[in-house]
Amino acid sequence: KSSTFTTESSTLTTQWEVEALKENRVPGDLGLVLKSRAKHHAIAALLNKPYVFEDRPLVVQYEVNFQDGIDCGGAYIKLLSDSPSLDLEQFHDRTPYTIMFGPDKCGEDYKLHFIFRHKSPINGDFEEKHAKRPDTDLRKVYSDKKTHLYTLVLNPDNSYEMFIDQSSVSKGSLLTDVVPPVNPPKEIDDPKDTKPEDWDERAKIPDPEAVKPDDWDEDAPAMVPDPTAMKPEGWLDDEPEFVPDPTAEKPEDWDEEMDGEWEPPQVSNPACQTAPGCGEWKTPVINNPKYKGKWKAPLIDNPNYQGVWSPRKIQNPDYFEDLEPYKMASFKAVGLELWSMTSDIYFDNFLITADKEVADRWAADSWGLKKLVASANEPGVFSQLALAAEERPWLWVVYALTVGLPVGLAVLFCWPKKADNDYIYKKIDPPKTQDVEEDEEDDDEEEEQDKGEEEDGGKSPESGQV
Repeated sequence: KSSTFTTESSTLTTQWEVEALKENRVPGDLGLVLKSRAKHHAIAALLNKPYVFEDRPLVVQYEVNFQDGIDCGGAYIKLLSDSPSLDLEQFHDRTPYTIMFGPDKCGEDYKLHFIFRHKSPINGDFEEKHAKRPDTDLRKVYSDKKTHLYTLVLNPDNSYEMFIDQSSVSKGSLLTDVVPPVNPPKEIDDPKDTKPEDWDERAKIPDPEAVKPDDWDEDAPAMVPDPTAMKPEGWLDDEPEFVPDPTAEKPEDWDEEMDGEWEPPQVSNPACQTAPGCGEWKTPVINNPKYKGKWKAPLIDNPNYQGVWSPRKIQNPDYFEDLEPYKMASFKAVGLELWSMTSDIYFDNFLITADKEVADRWAADSWGLKKLVASANEPGVFSQLALAAEERPWLWVVYALTVGLPVGLAVLFCWPKKADNDYIYKKIDPPKTQDVEEDEEDDDEEEEQDKGEEEDGGKSPESGQV
């Protein structure tokens, strides 16, 4: 059974609902659905006990489905830092958190956040550290309207790894693969150091001994009229290129006081259709071969060049070395603090554990069922091709060529055109069978007999001969 509830603050009211997926539902399975558009959303829940970073991994896992796609908005979670002042009824974007993890998109910028807040052991200030962006193309998870599984694994050796649908998309070290780095540099630029007034950073300077040549004309124009150009014969100088449309009539509702004096629209001059051109003929221009532009002295190496100035280095007063950034501030709540221009974002199966195998088994029993149902409801290959062609009609041409070309080639090679005349038996032809040879010999004997009878019938026997 679904239920609806709202979260309120002094500035907004947002709506959430516990309901089933719109598509590919698993019977009896409900999730938390963001229902409001173009608003900030905040909702959170306390853990049974605070999570303390010790000598065991941290695994954070949950499911997201952008049921209507998404234009601009996030679906990341925040692990809210353990603090006596933590009040979930006042949860907002400035509530301190330890880790922020999950998908975020606006326009064509597709992200998978992993941000943690690191505390300086020197002054106690917190600073956000951003993990490097995944190399994987994330577009599909925002547009395919399927439920996707997001997993973050942090290890006591300071390594981390992010997964989407149980496939690794990014991994690294908290010490070397976050921006800004956890540990600040030992030395920094002296903020009090200033560049001397006579410091020369110019690597090249104009040659002071260079002199402009006497024949250098700085006033010569870049373009000049073409001296070889001639006005085409038949050019109509006195005819305008456009003339008022003689068939146009002033509209009946034209108000000259409101609309001004009516003028007929311009059309191409019929007299210019058979002429090379109309109106004033102007000589075309060409590049000036004598153009040189303003003269400048050539550059030479600066004998007084001192290099690019930089302030001197001093010891960083805020320097520290934290070799265990994994030991972050403990947290005791999980929350969604989001801005989205799209509604119906589905969340389900939030899990925080210290064992990746537990997370995998949980995923198999929850997300795995959603994946199985979605796969069973997917259209066949031919249906998918047809759907793709509906969005991109040019794909029909690709399909036709892909299928028709091999078929045409097969027909061409398997059923070649037969010659009209009988071929002559060659040495390379296969040997004839005995039956074929006997038939051919009988045919030859009959032809010789017929020929002999024709010759005998053409002669008259002489008298007296026996």
